[in-house]
Amino acid sequence: MTESSSFNPIMLTIPESFHTERLTIRAPQWGDGAAVNEAVRESAEQLRLWLPFAEKIPSLEESEMTVRKARLQYLERTDMILHLRDRHTDEFLGSSGLHRIDWNARCFEIGYWIRTSRAGEGLMTEAVKGIEQFAITHLEANRLEIRCDARNVRSAKVAERAGYTLEGILRKMRRDSTGTLVDFMVFSKVRGSEFE
Repeated sequence: MTESSSFNPIMLTIPESFHTERLTIRAPQWGDGAAVNEAVRESAEQLRLWLPFAEKIPSLEESEMTVRKARLQYLERTDMILHLRDRHTDEFLGSSGLHRIDWNARCFEIGYWIRTSRAGEGLMTEAVKGIEQFAITHLEANRLEIRCDARNVRSAKVAERAGYTLEGILRKMRRDSTGTLVDFMVFSKVRGSEFE
């Protein structure tokens, strides 16, 4: 499918939320900052190994500002953070979404993190599969990627369990918080061979 030069993703009508068996997955909302802040504080020790935003624990106000910016980006379709909530209790579980968006190629990167107290339940694999279906159905995705630090075994396992193919390793791609150059694994699924 080719896009006309006048295509603007802001004109796409897409759902604000959807469900999987155990999750409500939805766009950020004003007021979500406190729940996000609580989860980041609980999980900072594990998250800071892989995610720059967790190196410094944010204030409540900083978390709310981040959520509000994410809300605006979702509406603009420039970055699409999605919050993961327990479908039965509404507890905030973590965050995922579609990033590094290329609307011309319909290519999206799925990123994710989960609060420490809910890790190991298979929730992130469930979330990735749900977001994949959302991207295929509503955004006409042609390519979905998952990238992670090659040392992040748990993140790589999520990609593998969700059926993503390891395409390769980008060597010495980025510096971590200690200044060490690290490798990144790139997993993908593409339209035609791995989804329709």
